Amino acid sequence: MSKAELTNLLEEHGVKVTANRILVAEALEEEGRPLSMMELEDKIGSIDKSGIFRTLALFRDRHLVHVIEDEAGTRYELCLSHDHDHDEDTHVHFYCERCHRTFCLENIHIPSVELPKGYDGHTSNYLVKGICPECSGYSFA
Repeated sequence: MSKAELTNLLEEHGVKVTANRILVAEALEEEGRPLSMMELEDKIGSIDKSGIFRTLALFRDRHLVHVIEDEAGTRYELCLSHDHDHDEDTHVHFYCERCHRTFCLENIHIPSVELPKGYDGHTSNYLVKGICPECSGYSFA
């Protein structure tokens, strides 16, 4: 995704575009999988932890990142939804118990959950745990 496309995505979500916000969005987009705070700090290097955290909090409030809780902790991924009020970019995540990475599985249907009367769900996290193809030695060839 180009800087212009990232800029448009931030603007669509009502986020004022700054150099640091573009850097965080680029880091999330380039990796193609959810990243922890530590991974983001290592990848970016030029923004301190509090700056990254504030940016992620803003992105979360504007539905610009997904927050995934896995065995290793909290991870963040760029949400490609084009609506700052509703997330149409929901998908399954896979946590590898061997390499401790989390992957996005974009084209797997997430079943809807019928909540009991009185419950008002706002978000859900569909996480599958196991061993990824790289760790299991599986070849796609």
